[in-house]
Amino acid sequence: MPDPVTEPPVTDPVYEALLYCNIPSAAQHSMEGHAPHHFKLVSVHVFIRHGDRYPLYVIPKTKRPEIDCSLVANRKPYHPKLEAFVSHMSKGSGASFESPLNSLPLYPNHPLCEMGELTQTGVVQHLQNGQLLRDIYLKKHRLLPSDWSADQLYLETTGKSRTLQSGLALLYGFLPDFDWKKVYFRHQPSALFCSGNCYCPVRNQYLEKEQRRQYLLRLKNSQLEKTYGEMARIVDVPTKQLRAANPIDSMLCYFCHNASFPCTRNGCIDMEHFKVIKMHQIEDERERREKRLYLGYSLLGAHPVLNQTISRMQRASEGRREELFALYSAHDVTLSPILSALGLSEARFPRFAARLIFELWQDRDKPSEHAVRILYNGVDVTFHTSFCQDHQKRSSKPMCPFEHLVHFVKRDMFVALGSSSSNYYDACHREGV
Repeated sequence: MPDPVTEPPVTDPVYEALLYCNIPSAAQHSMEGHAPHHFKLVSVHVFIRHGDRYPLYVIPKTKRPEIDCSLVANRKPYHPKLEAFVSHMSKGSGASFESPLNSLPLYPNHPLCEMGELTQTGVVQHLQNGQLLRDIYLKKHRLLPSDWSADQLYLETTGKSRTLQSGLALLYGFLPDFDWKKVYFRHQPSALFCSGNCYCPVRNQYLEKEQRRQYLLRLKNSQLEKTYGEMARIVDVPTKQLRAANPIDSMLCYFCHNASFPCTRNGCIDMEHFKVIKMHQIEDERERREKRLYLGYSLLGAHPVLNQTISRMQRASEGRREELFALYSAHDVTLSPILSALGLSEARFPRFAARLIFELWQDRDKPSEHAVRILYNGVDVTFHTSFCQDHQKRSSKPMCPFEHLVHFVKRDMFVALGSSSSNYYDACHREGV
């Protein structure tokens, strides 16, 4: 399986787009759950990006792509549990969802997709993710007992139907026909999952500088400007209006669903336009890594949720049996800062249905010692993280000690900012960034 961190950077925009689409296949390889035999799995924390969705933006003056967001058994991609999933979701209307989640539909059901709606592809992606994690964590490692209780799950999602539905699809694949009375989805108002710690002026300053960098890079790309001009002429709107409509979002939908790009009487948007915009995205990611402004944003953006995660892991390491399986159903703008903060700067931009997993293990030979593994889309990236990349050089231990991650979140994330701050509040409010 290719390593998303060490493989050569992709320069083919079409290949990159295919990876982004993440079309479900029957065979999924993964390294989740792999550990020396004397280690016992203690807890698992899963961050996902929602599955494939309908665009959030429309290309001006073009017909919307005709994609069916109802779930149909004889249509590809298919999953053997699809009908059972729909049936089970229809029984969940009285279940526990924190407001405003209780007003959202539990599965996509529109014959013509609504903006941002999860597609059948998106549901199947997360049914597959859930089944894969079930095979590893429940059947092999028995993470949860067969009579698991509500307090052994922690479920959190943003207030978008696509994230709630993705979380439910994964949960159904993981725990088929689960008892609705044991399920409680918490609502997270922020895409950063920062809960009560979202106010951070310095983080916003880093983001403004990063957005300025993006703007300047775009100005330098004459081929991109020319492409936007051609597309604007085809749809007969000012170039500025077309760019504001974020056409790549719609174009990726056409591409991923193998639909023809839209045409007008002035001509057709085509594959060459798509390649130019996609290539610019690849170049933007490359420069983002070099300039490191995004890293500052990421360290502060990801700190609250990483801090919550290690607190859960610490409780599990002390023998507490609550929240053994945590699921955060989120967005690309959630996973991307976490990946960057962990030092996984070479990891691919989060595709649809991407999964980032933290595993906590106990050494049976030394029960007071715990280790952590980080996996991204099934690949073990633990020793690519900034907190554990030197571990193998210095230690004979086969797994990354949990305290490395704890020290990283409690101390080293602030050191990486190049500041004298030793806590999140001070780092968020320091002067002179």
